[in-house]
Amino acid sequence: MKSWGNAALALTAAAVLALTTACGQEKGESPLDGQPAGAASPAGAAADSGYGSGGYASGGYGSDTGGGAGADAAEPAGQLAVADTKQLGKVVTDSEGFTLYRFDKDSSSPPRATCEGDCAKAWPVVSAAGAKPPAGVDAALLGEVTRADGSKQLTLDGWPMYRYAKDTKPGDVNGQGVGGTWFAAAPDGKKAAAPAAGAGADVGGGADAGDAEDSGSDAPGLSVRKDPELGDIVVDSRGMTVYRFKKDSAWPMKSACTGACLEKWPVVAPVDKNDIEGITKKGFVTFDRPDGVKQQTIDCWPLYTFAGDEAPGDTNGQGVGGTWYAVSPEGKLVGAPK
Repeated sequence: MKSWGNAALALTAAAVLALTTACGQEKGESPLDGQPAGAASPAGAAADSGYGSGGYASGGYGSDTGGGAGADAAEPAGQLAVADTKQLGKVVTDSEGFTLYRFDKDSSSPPRATCEGDCAKAWPVVSAAGAKPPAGVDAALLGEVTRADGSKQLTLDGWPMYRYAKDTKPGDVNGQGVGGTWFAAAPDGKKAAAPAAGAGADVGGGADAGDAEDSGSDAPGLSVRKDPELGDIVVDSRGMTVYRFKKDSAWPMKSACTGACLEKWPVVAPVDKNDIEGITKKGFVTFDRPDGVKQQTIDCWPLYTFAGDEAPGDTNGQGVGGTWYAVSPEGKLVGAPK
């Protein structure tokens, strides 16, 4: 009986070890240890914050690097407006025409703002003072949340509003998808997303990027689309092409796309296994990135979309730099040279 008990304990320990070392992510191992040759390095401490601000880590957060634009210097919203963008359909802007964003790590019910310190330098807070609703938008959607420093931040449908320091002119939407957690705000407070093919720009009932429960869409979180040139490729719930990066690693699981790279290649947020269609469930696990962002994988390979794809069906990321390729339903690179 003693030897049987020892064997059972050994099996249990092995099972626990298998779970903690899935895809080579051993407990305590930095996901960037042994980073592949040529891989991008972390941009500094700010890149580890999960706020997508790694591109500013060398000392500045946009044009104001002295004290930075933090919560104490919140940007006034003024008369809000709705801009119709080619990339994302309708988005909310401030009185100067700058896009407003929401942050996945905040909450709307109850309203709560979590972007502080260096994060608020990269993502300046929008003040609730003097804010007026855009034409055609219910004024009841506007509100405010009291931040840790006592200042009042504008909310839209409960979500705290921010600007992005890298938006240098009205109409810019450079913050869309940064770190897989930042998204432009649609007029109803949901995440703005590329209009569906053949659909109008009205976002009242439109898709919510990476947020199926908000969008009301029946599209699976990940599914397969037959591309006329590439064959079967994986797409997200918005129909946007999903990509892999050749400099990443699956065993052990590592990502070589960090900092500014994530602005062009937003991570695919975690998807429930029951919300996929036609895709292998092998290695279908969540990757806990070193920057705090959670990323979906197939066969343990981290997944991304491409900011240069403006509409469902686009494959503009295919072959970029000889390192980025669409993904097959089995998690393989599509069209990559052997």
